[in-house]
Order: sequence, then C-alpha cells, then structure tokens
Amino acid sequence: MAVPKKKTSKAKSRSRRASAWTLREPAQSRCPQCRQAKVPHVVCPNCGWYKNRQAIEVD
Repeated sequence: MAVPKKKTSKAKSRSRRASAWTLREPAQSRCPQCRQAKVPHVVCPNCGWYKNRQAIEVD
C-alpha cells in the first residue's frame, strides 16, 4: 500500500479543496419570443413564455 513520504501542508490541502468553491457566472440564453436574456430552462420573466407557449401571465 502506498504511503505519503511527507505531510501535506494546510495551505496545499485547503487550496486544492478551494477550487470547488469557485463562483461562476450563471448561464444565459435568449428568449425566442421577446429576445431578452433569461436563464435556460426557466420561464422568461419579461414575457412569460416557455417552450413556445404562454406559461404565465406577466403584466
């Protein structure tokens, strides 16, 4: 069984774990109805359309 030769420092192990916490900008797509930016797979907040049909009534 393999055994590490030296102890992994706190900085090394924490920086390795920190890579999973990076923040990314949320994905965006265009609404085919009103051409406004929206989150994919979500009803458009501007016009209320989703999958080529009126999903909700927006004032």
